[in-house]
Amino acid sequence: MEFSQALAAHLKAIDARDLDGFLATVHPDASVILPSGTLLEGKDAIARFHTAWFDDPDWSLRAETVRVQTAGDSAFAVLSVVYDDLDPDGRPYQKTYYLTLLFTRDGERWLLVHDQNTYA
Repeated sequence: MEFSQALAAHLKAIDARDLDGFLATVHPDASVILPSGTLLEGKDAIARFHTAWFDDPDWSLRAETVRVQTAGDSAFAVLSVVYDDLDPDGRPYQKTYYLTLLFTRDGERWLLVHDQNTYA
């Protein structure tokens, strides 16, 4: 599988709130740094977070590719994201941020090893 296909599958799973499809793209030892600075370590912690996030029907995410680079068995993508959601009081808000996704090749597959969210 080409990296571009793996990246598309990963983003499609997020857009569809498809937890199984999403986790199929995640390495067991992956990490995620949320915009709050919270560090999630390991696929189980990432699955718990995404289960709750995917269950929330109020958000939407639009991502545009800024840069994609592959080097041997590693690849990354930097995305510019516009995120819309509702606050706890039901008021809409919007955030823009950069999302960096680092993948490693695992046989014929590419798996996410690190996800970094940084507000712009």
